[in-house]
Amino acid sequence: MASLLSFLKTKKPAVPPVSPPTSSCSTTSIRFGLGQLLVEGGEPQRNLERAALMIADAAQQGCDLVLLPETLDFAWTHPSALHEAQPIPGAFSDLLCQEAARHNIMVCAGLTERLNGRNYNAAILISAQGEILVKYHKINLLGVEQPFYAVGQTLNVVDTPLGKIGVNVCADNYLDGLAIGHTLARMGAEFILAPASWTVDYSITEENDPYQQKWVRPFSILAQLYNVAVLSTTSVGYIVGGPYEGKKSIGCSLAVDASGVRAQGAFNEFAGQLIVTDIPRPLRPEQGTAIGEMLRRKGYRFDELPA
Repeated sequence: MASLLSFLKTKKPAVPPVSPPTSSCSTTSIRFGLGQLLVEGGEPQRNLERAALMIADAAQQGCDLVLLPETLDFAWTHPSALHEAQPIPGAFSDLLCQEAARHNIMVCAGLTERLNGRNYNAAILISAQGEILVKYHKINLLGVEQPFYAVGQTLNVVDTPLGKIGVNVCADNYLDGLAIGHTLARMGAEFILAPASWTVDYSITEENDPYQQKWVRPFSILAQLYNVAVLSTTSVGYIVGGPYEGKKSIGCSLAVDASGVRAQGAFNEFAGQLIVTDIPRPLRPEQGTAIGEMLRRKGYRFDELPA
């Protein structure tokens, strides 16, 4: 910890952009960096040092915002977090805030938060001045992670110079958790940002990429229904410690808007990289019940149970 406090002081290429419909996007384009980061279990100092370097790289490449992975401090479900997780604000979030201000760039990142005797799988959105604008706790927790994190109870959308931004985490965007994204969209989000740690069995390779239906489909549902952009960045590396030991996080970070896939990271456990993509700010004039009317025009049904 002493060395961390000292630190505090001191390309599979992106998918080519598809031209969006001019009627659904403004002329303002936001440059996002998807920071696929090597996250080592139980090594917060090294992970945060890499995060700081990724923030600097994104700023150098002209990004307005850099999105970093889920629980980038200790790694997802690593047992050390049960006893060493920090509060927010605290040492780890302070470092990210300092780097955001140093490089004049917004940062969204996943951390583990210790709060009132419990741990939460948290995500924070930090302004370019280093202020925490949003703190979110993951709601759609996998069964395997429930011994490590408590369930979140709030959702928030915040106005920023880049647009209205909502934050969630990883499995919050599963099809069975998509009500969370629907709610953020109904709250006015133009961009939904999701730190993630997408893990697969060690034998899975790019040739049997499982993410088309698991991620592209739910992202596309939200993007096309509400005209939002959904972006998620995942960690890379092998899982060490915890219930998923031996599995791997494999990148494949993703950005989707109403026009389709805007960017996608390389799919393998060694693919630490920054993917830069320019996304037009969506136009979202509907509010309140007007959103429901828009969904009805698109054929969305509110009055049917699943078959």
